[in-house]
Amino acid sequence: MNIKNRRPRYFINSLAPIRICDNGGWTDTWFAEHGEIFNIAVAPFAEVQIAVYERMEREAQVIINAENFGDRYAVNPDKGPGRHPLLEAAIAIMSIPDDISIEVTIYSEAPAGASTGTSAAVTVALIGALDFLSPGRMNKHEVASTAHKIETEILGQESGVQDQLCSAYGGINYIQMHQYPQASASQIEVPDDLLWELERRLVLIYLGRSHSSSRVHEMVIQSLEQAGPECQQLNDLRATARKSRDAIVNGDLHALGLAMIENTEAQRRLHPELVSDDACRVIEIASEHAASGWKVNGAGGEGGSVTILNNAFLDLKQPMLRKIESENSLYRIIPVRLARSGLRVWKQNWR
Repeated sequence: MNIKNRRPRYFINSLAPIRICDNGGWTDTWFAEHGEIFNIAVAPFAEVQIAVYERMEREAQVIINAENFGDRYAVNPDKGPGRHPLLEAAIAIMSIPDDISIEVTIYSEAPAGASTGTSAAVTVALIGALDFLSPGRMNKHEVASTAHKIETEILGQESGVQDQLCSAYGGINYIQMHQYPQASASQIEVPDDLLWELERRLVLIYLGRSHSSSRVHEMVIQSLEQAGPECQQLNDLRATARKSRDAIVNGDLHALGLAMIENTEAQRRLHPELVSDDACRVIEIASEHAASGWKVNGAGGEGGSVTILNNAFLDLKQPMLRKIESENSLYRIIPVRLARSGLRVWKQNWR
């Protein structure tokens, strides 16, 4: 590709991780009022690059290049939401300086709709990069809060707070939501050998279809709203977050696996369709190969993904993965690596 005519003043690059194993999910929502959530930040990352030009050099002030969709277009704020409202809302709220024009490229190796907080990771990475265009710096918590505000207040979508916090902070998190949406995230510090072992055992299985919030989620939300924030269903989920935290603090991966299973069963009690037939088949194969635990990621339902925590025996892992892949051509193993740090942003000169 000829880049002679593409000479920006500089680039802003950013990365933000996705999350898996969100034990306690559903309790970080407005209808839960308060919650406890455990989650793990992992690569693959959402990646953003902003190429910054002199304003007079380009006709459009903002161009979005959504790599995953093969979609490149100029943003026209006068026409309202366009092809990618989440991206456009983030750009609008961050107010691009008048003297520059930008081309924003976004890419993620994690499939959209995998129930791993990919949209939150993209928004966190985008806000972090846009923040570098103006004086002053937002801290990680402010970035996470802004990303959450865009999804809920500006776009009117349902969203808990955990995804944005995990993406901003990285690491292994215990999140306490004191009163929606006010929350604090505590990173759990563990020895390297435990991190390495956890990373070795974790497997992410994409079920081949994008997660949809569908009628099932609407029914669950209505049911939980009527039951109230102290209902048994939500308290059961909160308890799995505490158990997960304690398991990691004590270096007990077997106990973490049990908490993952307990959370998945709690999801099933909210509504049986939250653990789909595809998820059930992957769980069955994991159980046949003596996996320590499994968690239907996110809120559950059709599509999405499952996190598996293997046991200590390496010779059981690959046969399990081969069996899962052979079960359905749509199933896809997504390699993951623990992301100790969350949002990363840096400036790079054009050469």
